[in-house]
This record gives sequence, structure tokens and C-alpha cells, in this order.
Amino acid sequence: MDLKQKITEDMKIAMRAGNTKQRDTIRLLQAAIKQREVDERITLDDAAVIAVIEKMLKQRKDSIAQYEAAQRFDLANNEKDEISILTIYMPKPFADSEINALISEAITEVGSISMQNMGKVMAILKPKLAGRADMAKVSILIKEKMSA
Repeated sequence: MDLKQKITEDMKIAMRAGNTKQRDTIRLLQAAIKQREVDERITLDDAAVIAVIEKMLKQRKDSIAQYEAAQRFDLANNEKDEISILTIYMPKPFADSEINALISEAITEVGSISMQNMGKVMAILKPKLAGRADMAKVSILIKEKMSA
């Protein structure tokens, strides 16, 4: 079962159970997936669906920061609930040791430990880590390894 089918099945389960929060969040996700499919005239595979979920997660994290700054904790909690539902569909994240090993492999593959090659290292890592690691954190780890 691919990811889109799992999302559809979970939607049916949430509707039968009367779980409105999960149902509404999954509907938002399905709408975002459908919008991207229509805009690009393609059928999204699991990797592209994960990219859509990542974007939605990032939007919600940004919203939480803004709501908390405005003392709107009710809205921030709503966003946190949506994050907990959306993260169900994300692949298991890599441990820090696994990320460091992949960074070391990518640096070895590039062959040079200079900051000028950071983009090449990121290009190698991005497809391997997509949806399974925070790329901002990975960038910091790469800088630490290259400057050491």
C-alpha cells in the first residue's frame, strides 16, 4: 500500500470513528496533494507526498511560533495537534550517528573538505535524507565537520 492509499484509508477510519480533528487534518493533506498533482499535471509518488507533508509541517511550526508570540496558545495547540497527525505519515527519522556516517561518506565522495564544496555534499545527502532528517540541522553538522 502506498502512502496516498494509507492516507485515504486513515481518512475513512477517522470518519467512521467520528474523529473530526484527524479527519480535517487528513482532508487538508489530501487537498495539498491534489493541488500539487493538478498544478504539475503528475501523479505524486511517496517521495513527493513526503515533500508535501514536510512543507505542511514547516508551515505549522512557523504558525506555532507566531501564535505563541501573540499569546494565542489555543491556536498554537491546534497546530501542534495537526503536527502530531501529519508526522504519522513521515518515515522514521535517522539517528544522529546515522546522519554523521552519511555526511562522512558524502564528504569522502566529494573528495575535498572545503566549505566551497558544501553544496556538492548537500546535493548528495538531500535525496538520502529527504523526510528523515532536518536539513537545517544537517547543514550545521556538515559545517562542523568541514571546519574541523
